[in-house]
Amino acid sequence: MIHKCLFPAAGYGTRFLPATKAQPKEMLPIVTKPLIQYGVEEAIAAGMRDIAIVTGRNKRAIEDHFDLTYELEHQISGTKGEENLRGIREIIKRCTFSYTRQQQMRGLGDAILTGEPLIGNMPFGVILADDLCINDADGQDYGVMAQMVEVYNKYRCSVVAVEEVPRDEVHKYGIVAGQAIDDDHMMIKSMVEKPSADAAPSNLAIIGRYILTPDIFDTLRHTEPGRGGEVQITDALQQQAERGMVIAYRFKGQRFDCGGIDGFVAATNHFYQKTLHD
Repeated sequence: MIHKCLFPAAGYGTRFLPATKAQPKEMLPIVTKPLIQYGVEEAIAAGMRDIAIVTGRNKRAIEDHFDLTYELEHQISGTKGEENLRGIREIIKRCTFSYTRQQQMRGLGDAILTGEPLIGNMPFGVILADDLCINDADGQDYGVMAQMVEVYNKYRCSVVAVEEVPRDEVHKYGIVAGQAIDDDHMMIKSMVEKPSADAAPSNLAIIGRYILTPDIFDTLRHTEPGRGGEVQITDALQQQAERGMVIAYRFKGQRFDCGGIDGFVAATNHFYQKTLHD
């Protein structure tokens, strides 16, 4: 079993300024729940109850959210408002939360390396909260991270979730290419971080879901800053792929890019409509 899930949550969220000037982007609400709570619920559904969060300055609201608020609990006791806290109460009971701070914004690879003391020497999940993923087709709730755990159990190597994106958007993502195993799985041969449309080896983009083996930490330690002067997780994964195997998995479900306004609004509309029919 994979028990730990890492949430890199130190970024500034500049695309949502001024809303994120003093509020973490991970705490922006989709209807009544913050983005990061959806991610934690997905981790729990995959059997991961040790939640490790890499934060930064002005991120205290995340810690406060995953903690009891006695004054609020007392104030709403016996009212309809008490029901609205049932979900977060259950999360707090079922999970342990640990935190560390990324001192400088040096990329996703550096954020993951910063979380090493919270993870230790074991495979772990990584969820980027601003990629909100759902999979509720046919009334089922089979989250992306739970799907990826099954992939890891089969191949015992690092796994990245991928989806096809339009060619004119490949410059926003890490793009992968390799040898197809079947319709859903591919053994990665090459990865390029945010290539131009002409240089991209495919239109298969890595989204914010990973399962990583613990040797990724040593690899990241020796990975030089790449594009944008940041330590790129794609560079480290490329080294893993060259030494052994990394699997790209075409997940089942739908992803909302809530790091941008269009995706955030689309997710809000989706979940609002869902509440009307529940």
